[in-house]
Amino acid sequence: MEFKDYYAVLGVKPETPTDEIKRAYRKLARQYHPDVSKLPDAESKFKEINEAWEVLQDKEKRTQYDQMRTGGWQQQQHAHGANQRHRQYAQGFSEQSADFSEFFRSMFGEHEVDDEFAQAPHRGRHFRGKGKDYHVKVTVPLTVAYQGGVQNIQLQIPTLTPDGHEDLQNKTLKIKIPAGVVQGSQIRLKEQGGPGIGGAPHGDLYVEIAIEPHPYFSLNQKDIYLNLPITPWEAALGASLAVPTLGGNVNLKIPVNSQSGQKMRLKGRGMKGETPGDQYVILQIQAPKATTEKEKTIYEEMAKAMPFNPREGLGV
Repeated sequence: MEFKDYYAVLGVKPETPTDEIKRAYRKLARQYHPDVSKLPDAESKFKEINEAWEVLQDKEKRTQYDQMRTGGWQQQQHAHGANQRHRQYAQGFSEQSADFSEFFRSMFGEHEVDDEFAQAPHRGRHFRGKGKDYHVKVTVPLTVAYQGGVQNIQLQIPTLTPDGHEDLQNKTLKIKIPAGVVQGSQIRLKEQGGPGIGGAPHGDLYVEIAIEPHPYFSLNQKDIYLNLPITPWEAALGASLAVPTLGGNVNLKIPVNSQSGQKMRLKGRGMKGETPGDQYVILQIQAPKATTEKEKTIYEEMAKAMPFNPREGLGV
């Protein structure tokens, strides 16, 4: 009788935790499901995968299998003997149990499938499998990301046709955008993904949030950045200015002798959340154009009164 390495079947190791084994099993079960896969050996591979999972997901079966595996298959095979095999069959194997290998039956006798995946439809058996999870990206305005709201989206969701092929179906969904979502945030819509097989639940739909560029705000994680134009005299003399934030205008005190590129922080004025972000204001000094003789004269007087070389550090 051929020894079955159930770990190798699922592509895992004996020390692999059960939750990781389950992920590997689900991936392979979907890949080789006979209703979907076009591979010639899909059905036999699918049965082998389910048999491996039936053993490794059950604590008692896995312990028994590991003891046999480390103790040597030949000794274990002898230990069972013909009488043991007869006893197992006398317990009354169901037609479902017969789909498992002789190796499995010699060890465990009858079985019950205990997971969202069962064997492929065979000898009257019914397969159940959760539908596929789908991922889409939705772009929202920065103001909606900050305040939260409801966004209508139109999607083309792949659906499984009776012959096992995928087809696209138009679907309109309302998505609740939580206040303070940031670039790359994901929203899970339960059971809005692909249809399940055999009456199993639909998969989930994961919506990734992308945020539209704003005319004057920029976003870095939960922090907001704003370039604030100021006049030379506001920079030199100081000023109290109204500054826009996503939550409304606030007053900002510009220090005396401020410089272009100087960064000022508005604490807690960034994206909302349990720990809100901040808003950073970057000062940008803008000089007015001298378009009249009087304005030119003022600049000439400033040049005489305040001799200043901003390129001095460049050695010129």
